[in-house]
Amino acid sequence: MTVSTSTGERELPNVIFLLGPTASGKTALALEIAKRLPVEIISVDSALVYRGMDIGSAKPNAEELAQVPHHLIDVRDPAEPYSAADFKSDAEALVDGILARGNTPLLVGGTMLYFKALLDGMADMPAADPSIRLGIEQLAEKDGWPAVHAELAKVDPDSAAAIHPNHSQRLSRALEVYRSSGRTMTELRRQQQAERREGFADRYCVLQMAIAPHDRALLHRRIEQRYHAMIDQGLLEEVKAMHCRPDLHVALPSVRAVGYRQIWQHLDGELGLDEAVEKAIVATRQLAKRQLTWLRGWSELNWVYIDKENGQILPEDEIISQAMGFIGRNDI
Repeated sequence: MTVSTSTGERELPNVIFLLGPTASGKTALALEIAKRLPVEIISVDSALVYRGMDIGSAKPNAEELAQVPHHLIDVRDPAEPYSAADFKSDAEALVDGILARGNTPLLVGGTMLYFKALLDGMADMPAADPSIRLGIEQLAEKDGWPAVHAELAKVDPDSAAAIHPNHSQRLSRALEVYRSSGRTMTELRRQQQAERREGFADRYCVLQMAIAPHDRALLHRRIEQRYHAMIDQGLLEEVKAMHCRPDLHVALPSVRAVGYRQIWQHLDGELGLDEAVEKAIVATRQLAKRQLTWLRGWSELNWVYIDKENGQILPEDEIISQAMGFIGRNDI
């Protein structure tokens, strides 16, 4: 893209975003794009950053990781929280490095907050406070997440209105911000908007596409099949290895990841294994619904569908053709 500036015109470097709900096929499509273009992949996923969380996060396997350079995978121990602000800082540096090597950054994932942090910037939020977060977690265990939502609504009604009462991670963070700083997330974000400088989309030509099905029932089936496959591949043993660590607890973002938290509850004796699996599948479907809600309100988004409107699954080459057609129209 060429843009006009006070000193003339300049060409903006290309950056590709590949978004989508969980189980939609983002990893497979990204690898196919990498066969056709000189890209490096930046993971945009709040679970893939953690070492040892491989099965339940659907982390690319060693063979897939070897096909193309990947970034922001296995960069944190599960005991070390990783925030949207951390992602923004890391991703911006990686984008510049990839471009300097003559490659195109391909950002792939389903953590929509991370994508938004890049595009819109972030308010200067207080650092995570494990003790405050644990207190919020205990309130939720005692009275339920709707009670946490009600408490947030008293101090920050705008944030509460934007967060579903069952979205535990976002609720916890919004209330934690207020309890630790005395200022609401809404107030801090308004300050950020007032002070906004040149943003990510001003420095790069950002090509955004989302992969998803027309038929949500198809996505639900894929989620269920994938989670059962994760159990067969050893997810229970993976979570057991985390559960026996004294430095890991339910207030940490890693443990609260969808699909992990439910197995953790099973290991705590709160749920039977079958019940934990069913709750994990339901929670993953709810995550996919939230992701699709984000995407429907996304601007400048090109859709890559994995099925026809009648629900018939498309051949892989047709899915790839949609993505490459969009990329080709933008001269990459």
